[in-house]
Order: sequence, then structure tokens, then C-alpha cells
Amino acid sequence: MISKQNPVPQVPSDDSTAAPFGLDRALRDLVGYTMKRATNLMQADAARVLEPLGLRITTFSALSVICDTPDVTQSQLAASLNMERSNTVLIIDALEEAGLIGRHRVLTDRRSFALRATLAGTRRRRAAVAALQAHENAMLADLSPEERATLVGLLRRIDRRGQEDVQ
Repeated sequence: MISKQNPVPQVPSDDSTAAPFGLDRALRDLVGYTMKRATNLMQADAARVLEPLGLRITTFSALSVICDTPDVTQSQLAASLNMERSNTVLIIDALEEAGLIGRHRVLTDRRSFALRATLAGTRRRRAAVAALQAHENAMLADLSPEERATLVGLLRRIDRRGQEDVQ
């Protein structure tokens, strides 16, 4: 019960107190927070672009590695995508069911499978890359080519640092 002596404070109805970003403006100076927001935007739009092609970001990533590295093993794929091997198996199963990759026994290690893209997989990957390039061009239209190159370079440096810390 709310007493008349201690009324509930009223929240201003205009956004003037939240400018320029909103209620999270104090967080916007944190690189990780801002990067996460940008990542969420990029991934949500990428997912929308890939859906008509029957792909998700994870299946597209796996298909790309498989297209670029014929006969990659499941373990190598998991390591390259920084994923748990068990999660990679689910992705490989989905790609195989869709007819986009084939799984073949490795002659020197009967427990391992070598992965290779099918012609349909190669074509689907090509279409997905074109769609994602258009998506990135739209999302990053406010950045010059030099700024985009700098952004990618900086993100790669962060990624390399993270890889060094893991080892």
C-alpha cells in the first residue's frame, strides 16, 4: 500500500534526461558494452539475411571453413570456430541433412571424419557471402573503407590477444 506521505516518484515522460543515448549512457564509454551492442545489431541483421538461405550464423561459419578447407576434420572445425566439439557435431549434422556437406572417414584415424562441401554447399556459401557483404555494406555505410579496415584490424588485435591469454 502506498501512503500519501511517501508517494511513488514520477518518472519524467520525456527523453530529455536520457539524451544522447538513453538510460545506458554511462555504459557507453565501456568498450566491451559498446562492442556487444554493435555485435548484437550486426548478428541480428546477419541472421535475417541468412534465414532465406536456410543458414544460421553458426552453420554459415562452419560451411565457410569446410568450403575453404576440404577434408577438415570435425575437431579442426571446432577448434577453428572456437566451439565445443559436441556443438559442432550438431551443426555438421544440420549441414549434412541439408545436402551442403559430406562426411567421410579419415583413413588414418577411423574415429575421425573429414568434411567436404558439396556443389550445393559451395553455391549456398557463395550466395550467403554475397548477401552478407551487402548486409555489411548497409550496416557500415557510415564508415569509409579505411575506417572499416581499421575496425577489422583492431578487432583482430583484440582477438589475437584473447587467443594468447587462452594459451
